[in-house]
Amino acid sequence: MARNSARPLSPHLQVWRWGAHMTVSIINRVMGAGLATVGTLALLWWIIAAASGEKAYETFLSWASWPWAYVVWVGLSFAFFMHLCGGLRHFVMDIGAGFELTANRIWAWLTMAAAVMLTALFWIAILWKGAI
Repeated sequence: MARNSARPLSPHLQVWRWGAHMTVSIINRVMGAGLATVGTLALLWWIIAAASGEKAYETFLSWASWPWAYVVWVGLSFAFFMHLCGGLRHFVMDIGAGFELTANRIWAWLTMAAAVMLTALFWIAILWKGAI
């Protein structure tokens, strides 16, 4: 089958320069998958432990409050905020705004910065109240 030379070739990775807008788009999908798997497992463990009795719940709390477990909790909260901000960015793009390259790059950087700031504020609020 002969190619119609009047039609453009489909763009591919060798044509595009990698940028923040591409990174945020991919990270948004990865964070969604991470939230779906790790978040679901943590939620199920918590619910099952709560339903199984006091000893099972104390075991869950001992694991959940282990110092290295905070890496998981901070990671989950960052994944949540990154996915939230990335989803809002994609929502804005779905309504037809923000496709200009400079605006898209600015929104990508703002998405990453907002996710980091919201995660930090979230954990500051938790630590401030002494919940941990």
